[in-house]
Amino acid sequence: MKKKYQLGPQEVTGEEIEFETEKEGFNIYILHDGTRLKFKAVVSTIVRLDAYNPNGEPLYMVNASNVMVADVPDALKKPQH
Repeated sequence: MKKKYQLGPQEVTGEEIEFETEKEGFNIYILHDGTRLKFKAVVSTIVRLDAYNPNGEPLYMVNASNVMVADVPDALKKPQH
């Protein structure tokens, strides 16, 4: 079912598209303080808009939540009482 969505200053119609997750892995970042961050976006909805980029491809709007896990060196942790 088509609905209206906000795309910058304009309102555009679009349709929520069902999808399956093929792979949902973490990006891993090693910080200079020794912390290891694992980060990924978990997508909840995808909407194909009735708007197109200069190559004629449809634009998509993605709603996602960020998930982060930190492996912090003991030296950086606040002492527990």
